[in-house]
Amino acid sequence: MKASPYWIINARLESGYVWDQGVIRETRTELCDLLIENGKITRIEPSSEILEDGIPKKDAKGLLILPSMAEKHIHLEKTYYGGPWKATTPVKNLFERHAEDKGLLPMYLRQAQNGAESILSLLVQTGVTHVRTHCHVDPQVGLGFLEGMLKAFDTFADRLSYEIVAFPHYGMLRTDAKSYVREALQNGATHVGGVDPGGVDGDIERSLATMMELAVEADADIDLHLHDPGHLGVFTIKRLAAMTEDAGWQGRVTVSHALGLGDVSPQEAKEVAERLAALGISIASTVPINRPTIPIPLLHEAGVAVMLGNDSLTDNWTPFGSGDLLEKAGRLAERFRLTDERRLGVALGFVTEGRIPLDDAGNRIWPLIGDEASLMAVEASCSAEAVARRAKRRVVLYQGTRVAGEW
Repeated sequence: MKASPYWIINARLESGYVWDQGVIRETRTELCDLLIENGKITRIEPSSEILEDGIPKKDAKGLLILPSMAEKHIHLEKTYYGGPWKATTPVKNLFERHAEDKGLLPMYLRQAQNGAESILSLLVQTGVTHVRTHCHVDPQVGLGFLEGMLKAFDTFADRLSYEIVAFPHYGMLRTDAKSYVREALQNGATHVGGVDPGGVDGDIERSLATMMELAVEADADIDLHLHDPGHLGVFTIKRLAAMTEDAGWQGRVTVSHALGLGDVSPQEAKEVAERLAALGISIASTVPINRPTIPIPLLHEAGVAVMLGNDSLTDNWTPFGSGDLLEKAGRLAERFRLTDERRLGVALGFVTEGRIPLDDAGNRIWPLIGDEASLMAVEASCSAEAVARRAKRRVVLYQGTRVAGEW
């Protein structure tokens, strides 16, 4: 149920750029009043206007208004978050980690809903109002994790929207998970998942073809984990692109990680990026710093939609993770030296599904009348500062309803 209409007054919105000899020197802002009705922004007025319409008012007191964020790659089902500290156990290879993971599955299953709800609570507090989670399904766990995920999202139904990727964590073919992925898609999952068709499944063609078959059968999107390095990873991307075109699945495929793009020449990466952009294939990245980072600015410039996510959050795979997507955007800016006003502001778009306040010319493109009122009020003078300094989030709205913080 949507809240009754109300005004957010004295809200700071970006209004343009200050230019000096062709260079953006700073961002202009203005104080505005936003009318929130039925989950949308229906009026935007200068704060100098006196509002005497009897509609309740919430005073933003000059806080900067930015779009809320979208977490596009996370694993909610298996986590230590909220429990006692435990560092990662060293292993020699991926399959040893899988073996350890399998031993922990009974414990993870027992706490699937609670663990997911703990992380979702954290994400909402940081400004996230949409989540895409990967959810382990296979013969060993069946749909147990999916059941926990759905219960957790039901708890958060009035605080965020979601997508669930049916993810055969140890390989679609290796674990014979096809029927379980199919069943998950019939019971609440929204995407077909997969992992390393070469390195894990050992059969690139059959692994990718199985994913595409399931997607077409269920009219579902695809999100493939691809850690395979170098030319193996790039070849896999090219084969997935070809299958995407053949199936008419343009705009419905994501490659998560795509680590191979960080290992090839800029020219080859550019050629692949142009192919991905033409097919509407997106990339989800965690901005890794423990190996060559994929060329995110190059991908963005080629027109590829790049989205960031936290991935694992303190589990048996990693002891790290703050759950803060604004931190991820800041890391992206640091990693690629995006230090000027415009590129810092653009970096915000990697965690907001592309929504940023201003276009290249400094025209306001968010918020506009009719936009969904999913936003965050932060302590910053502009979006560039918010990214660079990981601005404190004071209030978060989802479809007009306050879900975190206080005015």
